Parts: sequence; C-alpha cells; structure tokens
Amino acid sequence: MATESESTDKGVGLALALSALAVIGALVMVTGAPEPTAAWGFAAAVLFSSLAVVGIHLYWD
Repeated sequence: MATESESTDKGVGLALALSALAVIGALVMVTGAPEPTAAWGFAAAVLFSSLAVVGIHLYWD
C-alpha cells in the first residue's frame, strides 16, 4: 500500500522573503552610515537573517 505525502516549498519561500528583507536592512545600514539609521539597518539585517535561518529549520522538508 503506497502512502502519499505532500511537499511544499514554504521553507524556501519564507527564507527568500526574509533574506530579501535582510538585504534591504543591510542597504539601509550602508546608506545611513554615520547616523543612528545605520544601527536600525543593522538590527533589521540581523533580525531578518536570523528569522530566515529559523524558517529554513522549521519548514524545510
């Protein structure tokens, strides 16, 4: 008796979306270099890249 399993690409999509946000945060960090805006860009880049790794671990088949 064969069993069927359904596979989704939710992990890939989530990782790509969060990685794009991390790249945007890194660009904000570079463009706002001497200002506190750079700190917010760095925080966004680290946060979204960490969430991308968590998303990969949770949803990757």
